[in-house]
Amino acid sequence: MPPTLAAGKLAYLLITVDDVERAAAFYAAVFGWDVRRKDDGRTAFDDGCSEVSGHFVAGQPPAGPPGILVNVLVRDVAATLESAVAAGGAVDEPPGGETPELYARLRDPAGNVVGIFEQGGW
Repeated sequence: MPPTLAAGKLAYLLITVDDVERAAAFYAAVFGWDVRRKDDGRTAFDDGCSEVSGHFVAGQPPAGPPGILVNVLVRDVAATLESAVAAGGAVDEPPGGETPELYARLRDPAGNVVGIFEQGGW
């Protein structure tokens, strides 16, 4: 099924990293993203429901303090943080919120801050 096309939809992400292969392994392990090689040689990804794509950009510093913070929907915030640490990331902000809406922040191996969000009932 093709991605939903609608004005205002998040469509494509560029993630700055110091090591593309390490980043690809991290995002695949932690979020289940499909990682692939594009025809031009870039390492790209599709999110867990194939709605948002992007690619990794090597040789640039990680994103600075969150201005716009991208949050990834997860089934279990605590388990996702454990996966992130096991895959070389770190906890940036411990879980907070109140059930059924919990959130946290993690840092990927390059130092980028990514929000995670758990919405109960699905």
